Amino acid sequence: MTPLLLQDRDDRGVVTLTLNRPQAFNALSEAMLTALGEAIDALAEDTTVRAVILGASGKAFCAGHDLKEMRAEPSLAYYEQLFEQCTRVMLSIQRLPVPVIARVQGIATAAGCQLVAMCDLAVATDDARFAVSGVNVGLFCATPGVALSRNVPRKAAFEMLVTGEFVSAEQARVLGLVNRVASADALDGEIEAMVASIVSKPRVAIAIGKALFYRQIDSDIESAYADAGATMACNMMDPSALEGVQAFIEKRPPAWPQAPA
Repeated sequence: MTPLLLQDRDDRGVVTLTLNRPQAFNALSEAMLTALGEAIDALAEDTTVRAVILGASGKAFCAGHDLKEMRAEPSLAYYEQLFEQCTRVMLSIQRLPVPVIARVQGIATAAGCQLVAMCDLAVATDDARFAVSGVNVGLFCATPGVALSRNVPRKAAFEMLVTGEFVSAEQARVLGLVNRVASADALDGEIEAMVASIVSKPRVAIAIGKALFYRQIDSDIESAYADAGATMACNMMDPSALEGVQAFIEKRPPAWPQAPA
C-alpha cells in the first residue's frame, strides 16, 4: 500500500513530511492522523532534527477531516475520540522543539486550515486558498477556530468561521495566517531561505525560544515577562549563547558548539 505520510531528511537535519492522500485532497482520516502523530512524536525525541517542513502531494494541501469516514459512524463517542485524536496531533506540532513550516498549495480547508495555523510558520503559493468551511455543511469549525483565532484578528476569524468563505493567499498573509506567498515555481526557494536562516542558529536557542513563545503568549504581561526573563537567564548559561556573545565581542563568526547526538 502507498504510505499515507512520506518522510525525507537532508544532511542538515531538515525533515520533510508529506501528506500523501492526493486522491482525497489529503483529508485527515484516522489513519492519516495516526501516521502524522507518530511521526511528530518520533521527531520530538530526535535531537538531530533542526526543522520540519509539512507539505502535501497533489493539488491540495489538506481538505480537513474525512467527512465520508465521519458520516459512516455517527456516534458521540466516536466523534469525541476523533476530535481528541486530532487535538493531540495539532498540539504535538506546537510542542515539537524545532520550527514547523507549512508548505501550502491549493486549498487548506477546515482542519487543513487548522493544520496551517498550528504550524509555527507557513509559506503558500499565490493561488492557494484557505477556509474554515464546516459551517457550509452544518458543522461549525470549532476546533479549527481555536487555532485560527490565535493567528488572525478576532473579527476576521469569526467572519471566516460563520461564512465559510475562502480567503486568498495574499489575504491570508495580510491577516497573519501565512508568513510568505510565492509563485509555485518559487515556493521551495522561499521555504529554503527560511530554513537556511533557522538552521544557521543554535538548535538549543530555537528550542528554548519556541517553548517560551507559546507559554507566554496567553499569559498576563507580568507573568510573561517573569517567564521570559528566567528563560533568557537560563539560555545565557548555555555554551552556544556564551560563544555567540564572545564572538560578537571579538567581531568574528561564532563557532557553535556541537549539539549532543
